[in-house]
Amino acid sequence: MLDLTELQQLVVFADCRTLSKAAEQLHISQPTLTRTMQHLEEIFAVPLFHRQKNKITLNKTGEVAVECAKKLLAEAGHSIQQVRTFDKSLHTITVESCAPAPLWSFLPSLAGHYPDMTISSSINEIPDIINHVRSGSCDVGILPWACNEPDLHCEPFLKECLSVCVLPEHSLAGNKTLTFTQMNGFNFLLRSEIGFWDNMCREKMPSSKFLVQTDDFAFQELINESSLPCFTTNLAQDTAKLPKNRQIIPITDTEANVTYHLIYLKNRQKK
Repeated sequence: MLDLTELQQLVVFADCRTLSKAAEQLHISQPTLTRTMQHLEEIFAVPLFHRQKNKITLNKTGEVAVECAKKLLAEAGHSIQQVRTFDKSLHTITVESCAPAPLWSFLPSLAGHYPDMTISSSINEIPDIINHVRSGSCDVGILPWACNEPDLHCEPFLKECLSVCVLPEHSLAGNKTLTFTQMNGFNFLLRSEIGFWDNMCREKMPSSKFLVQTDDFAFQELINESSLPCFTTNLAQDTAKLPKNRQIIPITDTEANVTYHLIYLKNRQKK
């Protein structure tokens, strides 16, 4: 029976080309490695090496054995990962969302319903979320609109409405509502890692420039000190931090007022 450890030693020998270097890399003695090579020849029942005084080299059959060993080791590693991934899936609920806001309420609710499960979440692109739910690598996806795919269950979850925060002296401040067309060309502060909102704002406002901030503190400081407008929503957790002199103006475009939907496989076994 082939032993994975011995096959690994054969591959290392093929890479190092000498027993002494291979033994050093494997942290074993050279006599131990020599016995391994002899044992492999016994298992394969064919000669694998050219033998000279104090030296062995792979023959053509040995080279084939090395390639086979590499494939077996790779397959073994893949099998181990598959088993570990499956075991993890039994104890983990994986959620992928198109934006951060839906996770703020959904994850605590999920944890409350499944206290013995680990909850894993991430922000992802919409096509990737759908593909991951279909492949089974994601249990629940959150999209900004309904998904009518026949293999997926889809249900409305939460509504988020985008607004603009401006100073009283800003050109946009006199409006009770705004559209992306009206805002196009004005520069804005923008948070990083806001999911689909980032691409959507850039697509709807191609003439605008966005000062993107990854640090929450720096973003808040810019809101306090800068005259640039920024975005907020009805779900934003930091609305209370906005300066009192900032005016919040709703955006009326359909794209700015989304209803998040939960998707999951119809035939997926409940955990």
